[in-house]
Amino acid sequence: MSFFPGNDPKPGDAFACDAIELMVVPNARDIGGFEVRRALPTARRRLVGPFIFFDRMGPAILRAGQALDVRPHPHIGLATVTYLFDGSIRHRDSLGTEMVIEPGDVNLMTAGRGIVHSERTPQETRGRDNAISGLQTWLALPEDREEIAPLFENTPKADLPVIDADGITGRVIIGGFDGLSSPVRTASDTLYADLRLSAGARMRIPAEAEERAIYVLDGEVVIAGDVFASDRLLVLRPGDEIVVSSERGAHFMVFGGASLGSPRHIWWNFVSSSKERIEQAKQEWRTGRFDIVPGDEEEFVPLPGT
Repeated sequence: MSFFPGNDPKPGDAFACDAIELMVVPNARDIGGFEVRRALPTARRRLVGPFIFFDRMGPAILRAGQALDVRPHPHIGLATVTYLFDGSIRHRDSLGTEMVIEPGDVNLMTAGRGIVHSERTPQETRGRDNAISGLQTWLALPEDREEIAPLFENTPKADLPVIDADGITGRVIIGGFDGLSSPVRTASDTLYADLRLSAGARMRIPAEAEERAIYVLDGEVVIAGDVFASDRLLVLRPGDEIVVSSERGAHFMVFGGASLGSPRHIWWNFVSSSKERIEQAKQEWRTGRFDIVPGDEEEFVPLPGT
């Protein structure tokens, strides 16, 4: 998925849980048939580990006659991670990649010095109702890797480690968790896991990752006696193991990783440690110096404000 237009999220109400550094209530925006909730970046928190962007897409039904059509647009200085729970999206990029993204697969597109891509409802599913539900996240790249060559990698759902014990199920998407390691390669230390608790179950979130957060997708979670509803981003305090439980069951993501150690600037689809590099990318897109997307050459998203 790509950078959808959306409002900045806002901090949540005060609460008592000492394990939580910040709670964020994402703002929802209708982008034509379904809602997108943006949890990162915020004014009070730009990054959690390398994660600089976190969008919850759907869940929704695109009715017959509706379709997802994100026209070709550019990225620099980041890696996008597309992870679907339902539906499918046809990805095309300027490397010549064409792939239908399916639920549970991990699509990692490293922009590096620059890439262009589009995301659309597959032609073969248009004309009928289509479910859509998933996450779009961006990983800011370390300074010494911001200008690497672009790369696209797909890891099938079947290759991801499975968690299944004591009322806990899920998959390790990126990094290591619960003694399991994902085969997905990233530019820096990254944690990303998809977890479900059955009613009454509880699990420990270890403190190995320098920075960690939870996004509650469905149900409610309990941490240190406080209850947190769905569509809440909970940034965890560093250094402490926490226990997450749920009385009725819950679905949530755990994500984070090592701090990048330096600030990042974000403007539209561009991320960089250098404001000058972002200005350069603006000019390159404005003047048509990015590569085209084979098979999707007729349209593009204009630079905002032009």
